[in-house]
Amino acid sequence: MSTVKDGLLYTKDDEWIAVNGETGTVGITDYAQDSLSDIVYLELPNVGDSFESGENFGVVESVKAAADLFMPVSGEVTAVNDALIDAPEEINQSPYDAWLVKIQFSDLAELDELMDADAYRKYLAERD
Repeated sequence: MSTVKDGLLYTKDDEWIAVNGETGTVGITDYAQDSLSDIVYLELPNVGDSFESGENFGVVESVKAAADLFMPVSGEVTAVNDALIDAPEEINQSPYDAWLVKIQFSDLAELDELMDADAYRKYLAERD
């Protein structure tokens, strides 16, 4: 059973977002990293890039698959975790500490469309 961390919001594409006022920190869930297995490559956007909710913002590749990363909400990238580019395996070791990007929200109302931890656990249970 995958770990789901309380206090975060989740997408059906298995991204998490930690909300801090009008900014957020985005990563991929334990379920996602477990499904991918050993992550070997990561492609992330640049600071200043803007994305709409659901838009592809990067790629994560493992020894068995590649997966697109989807932005949970609309916003502008304010920070990128460049350290993960050289050590993408950190996502496997600690998916809730290995954040990918930080964003400035353009529409806080979009957060209401995401799942809380309990709803995401239920979603995963129905999916398996």
